[in-house]
Amino acid sequence: MSRADFVLASASPRRRELLQQIGARFAPHPVDVDERRNGGESPEDYVLRLALTKAEAGRQRNGALPVLGADTTVVVDGDVLGKPQDEGEAVDMLLRLSGRSHRVLTAVALVSAAHSLWRVSDTRVTFAPLTQARCRAYWRTGEPVDKAGAYAIQGLGAVFVTRLEGSYSGVVGLPLAETCELLDAFSISYWRAGAEAVAS
Repeated sequence: MSRADFVLASASPRRRELLQQIGARFAPHPVDVDERRNGGESPEDYVLRLALTKAEAGRQRNGALPVLGADTTVVVDGDVLGKPQDEGEAVDMLLRLSGRSHRVLTAVALVSAAHSLWRVSDTRVTFAPLTQARCRAYWRTGEPVDKAGAYAIQGLGAVFVTRLEGSYSGVVGLPLAETCELLDAFSISYWRAGAEAVAS
């Protein structure tokens, strides 16, 4: 079996799919970190800190290879919307996003013993007006449960989006242009036809 070129410190199937899309050869090794926001921390600093924390946690466990970490959050009126805890919270989030624009920030970090590089993607997403009934129906599909901002642009939640300015893949969970900048800086190849996640 081919060896991995780097480690992905994430359990997200969406991030795996995006890396497979560009033909990267990586080993997925999820990490568990505290994702609570520090008091007074800006959304940009928050998402970047988590990406770096995940990458460094992965490096501590898998020292030989560079480790890629990422984190995504939805921001509206300066507030960070994480993953909803229940239906009520999901509906509240979706109604806050209804008929207006919000930001999706995704930070991506690549670290090794010698280097740490990172980028932050900032995308503006606009929603159509939503009713409470539609938000509840969407919750019942199960899709919003583990999604920042309670929606998935790559899934059923795409029907809410009327405009997007920035990185589509960043909203999904991994901004590919920025990720490839980091891979290039580490001389890590991609664009391999049929590449899949591999065991390290």
